Amino acid sequence: MKQGFAIWITGLPSSGKSTIGRYVTQRLRDDHNLPVIHLESDELRKFLTPKPNYSAEERDWFYDALGKLAHLLTSHGVNVIIDATANKRKYRDSTRASIPRFLEIYTKCPIEICQNRDVKGIYRKAQKGKAKSVPGIQEQYEEPMAAEIVIESDRNSVEESSANILRKLETIDWI
Repeated sequence: MKQGFAIWITGLPSSGKSTIGRYVTQRLRDDHNLPVIHLESDELRKFLTPKPNYSAEERDWFYDALGKLAHLLTSHGVNVIIDATANKRKYRDSTRASIPRFLEIYTKCPIEICQNRDVKGIYRKAQKGKAKSVPGIQEQYEEPMAAEIVIESDRNSVEESSANILRKLETIDWI
């Protein structure tokens, strides 16, 4: 059985991670007939941490669990798209170390644009003091040091961004 690959799409909240993740997942299924699972952090939190407090301890646990789940799936030949802020490099680096075929995609986007896109209202909650640990506001977001692809999601369309990721997968012969 061939080892699956994992792609971790990281960036500030509302930078476009989920949108790009869904699009890439669909292209991999439809165009390449690959087994792929999209691990969307917002969806996973609904049942892993149904009442999230976003404390440092909870984030450590959640991103460790996310990385272990991705490792398990890829070791069974399933390809994984992870979209999660993972504001600390250590979360993404730990997963990178455990999965041989791993790419990190950084959706770089100015915080002002992210705040304007804020469909979940997390930046508004932070500004009103109702959220206390929003990356980019109260918590630092550590940009990737070794992202294989940097997407400027305020300048590139979802289609252009996804095509860039798929080209990379073709170039390294993963698809």
